[in-house]
Amino acid sequence: MPVTVSSTFVPVSDPDAALGFYRDTLGLEVRNDVAYGGFRWVTVGAPGQDVDIVLFQPHGGRSQTEGDALLTLVAQGSLQAAIFRTDDLDATFEKVRASGAEVLQEPASQSWGARDCAVRDPSGNLVRIAQA
Repeated sequence: MPVTVSSTFVPVSDPDAALGFYRDTLGLEVRNDVAYGGFRWVTVGAPGQDVDIVLFQPHGGRSQTEGDALLTLVAQGSLQAAIFRTDDLDATFEKVRASGAEVLQEPASQSWGARDCAVRDPSGNLVRIAQA
């Protein structure tokens, strides 16, 4: 019985800023945009890939204390959002840098064999992008 990834969740402090990064900069498509109870979550994904990334606000469905704790972890950069792949790391990196994202590591060959870069999304999540 095979098991596949269906969805993953990335906490974001501002859904509109997150869309500017994940949709406009990385090129992911919006699959769902839902507002409920004063909160909003947006589902994005790579065209042609059946994995959803749910961008959610930490206080939605959580207590104030839990939401604050999660938002603190996000803001200090303690959470890794995702590792993406691209066919052209240098061009993708330049697009991400031009968007104003915080650059943590320019494209570099790693000792484990990957060539990648690291940035923070607008909420502070660590995002790595690797050469496919």
